[in-house]
Amino acid sequence: MKAEMLDRFALSCLQWAHRNRERFRISRDVTDPETDLNWTMKPLGELAQLSGSVRQLTGSGPVQRLARELQELCWQEVRSGKVLLDLFRAEPQATYPLEIYAAFAGAGMRDQEFERFAATVCGTRAWRLTEQEPNRRLGILNAERRSGFTPHGPFGPALRRTWLGGLPEPWTFERAAGYHLTHAVFHVTDWGAAPHRLPADLGDYLRMWLPCWLDACLEAEQWDLCCELLAVGASLPEPPPGELLDPAWLRLSEVQGADGSLRETGSAPTGKGPELAFAYSYHSTLAAAFAATLSAGRQRQGDRPQAQQQQAQPARGRQRQRGRRDGAPDRAPSEWTGERV
Repeated sequence: MKAEMLDRFALSCLQWAHRNRERFRISRDVTDPETDLNWTMKPLGELAQLSGSVRQLTGSGPVQRLARELQELCWQEVRSGKVLLDLFRAEPQATYPLEIYAAFAGAGMRDQEFERFAATVCGTRAWRLTEQEPNRRLGILNAERRSGFTPHGPFGPALRRTWLGGLPEPWTFERAAGYHLTHAVFHVTDWGAAPHRLPADLGDYLRMWLPCWLDACLEAEQWDLCCELLAVGASLPEPPPGELLDPAWLRLSEVQGADGSLRETGSAPTGKGPELAFAYSYHSTLAAAFAATLSAGRQRQGDRPQAQQQQAQPARGRQRQRGRRDGAPDRAPSEWTGERV
């Protein structure tokens, strides 16, 4: 799909998000321990991350303007970092406040008080020794890097402990593995801004097998995961040939709603009200905007020397813990970007 068409696709997704921006606002009781962060901070954090990525991947124009407005809305909602600081103080063992903050820090939105507290927490033995899934560890390392802290460990060994890092048999790919691998790539490449950070063997492996996995997700109508895989393709040092990815973009364009939204899977829920429709389309719609913007940018960079591409400025990343304060699982299709994107 041509870059101009991808631009229009991304714009329609962001326009939907902008029209629904009130639904991303957080309630005043968000710091209450009984508040379910999966339906409050998680959507806001994902909007901050993905709109911020789109913002930094574009120069000027309506896509960049909408992305900037959406990220600024998120910054206002967290009161320039004060809400994140309150959450972090109440729950210093949690990683999501720093992961959300990293999405803002990458765009120059910073709070010194938050960073002073985070520096103390991130320097503890408990922070370094907390047991986490390998993919979660990568997300935290990248959040530290984007927030200006020295990562508490090396990326290389952490990456090799993930599903993707072990170069698994390609036929073992399934939905959960798909979300794990997409986020592994996002964390290592800083949300597609630094493709050269991905090891060559993983880049070659993904270039070979990603089109096959993408076809499988299209057949299963996993639209959200399709978008994340397309974003991964555009995050590789050498993206797969465009003719192998174009059918996916065509199919996503066909299932996209007239209002610009894209549902996560299958058919749109009917008879459930606007709130449920929003809940099951906001992430996939944002992921589609991110993937389209990243893909269009890589197309335009196609003739640039590799050395120039490696100097591109990093985007950002975010994400949230897989569970709540009580360990309850997220309802998101991936961990959180959520993990979701």
